[in-house]
Amino acid sequence: MTAGLAEIEQSFQQAGVPPELSRELLAAFSEAKQRFYRSDLRPNMIEGGRFTEVVFRILQWTSSGSYVPMGKTLPSVDRMMTMLENSPSNDSVRLHIPRTLRLIYDMRNKRDAAHLADGIDPNLQDATLVVHNMEWVLAELVRLFHKVSPDEAHRIITDLINKEVPVIQMFNGVPRILRDLRASDFCLALLYWRGATGATVDELSLWIRPSMRTNLRRTLKGLDRKDLIHLDRERWFITLLGEDAVVSARLLDPE
Repeated sequence: MTAGLAEIEQSFQQAGVPPELSRELLAAFSEAKQRFYRSDLRPNMIEGGRFTEVVFRILQWTSSGSYVPMGKTLPSVDRMMTMLENSPSNDSVRLHIPRTLRLIYDMRNKRDAAHLADGIDPNLQDATLVVHNMEWVLAELVRLFHKVSPDEAHRIITDLINKEVPVIQMFNGVPRILRDLRASDFCLALLYWRGATGATVDELSLWIRPSMRTNLRRTLKGLDRKDLIHLDRERWFITLLGEDAVVSARLLDPE
């Protein structure tokens, strides 16, 4: 589990969320994201179902103080949604999260993702929908249990998502990219990973290959000219265009 996930797990438990539910929630989320980055899309549907079931238990606990134990069968989704809708909880617990979970659950169980005639890969299409809805649900839970604003919850989850990158492995706090990339792609991958935190030239110099250090500033200026990164005071940040370039070039995938 990454440091970001561990921090969220700790905050959930401080808010009283049962530890087994916190652990299972974040394990399901992390597994789904890792599989999505690796284009392992069909198992992602399974993880979406696992994620849905644990969130329903968290909503049960939130609304009533008890939940169906792990390993026991939950009531049907329709029954769960009715129970939550009639609970005295806030609208997010009663309506918004359950309806999003229903979409994820139905994508897993009722969607025939094997045969579409429109030329679009249904596995990628469906998995993209599932993981983005999982991100929203987790951000909403962070907002509820961290007691932060929606914007702050989104920032926390955005940073967490960007750090769930399988091509990067940490060694004593230093990221190592586990594939051979040219200098510009190397910097883009690192700045994608850093997300809203960004990175200074000194940090990037520490993380890139020694052979890339001499021309690092030239590399960054080249990316800046293409609007792929942005300099704010002393920190470089990836732009939305840069994020699209990372994803389309599959820079996050291990070779």
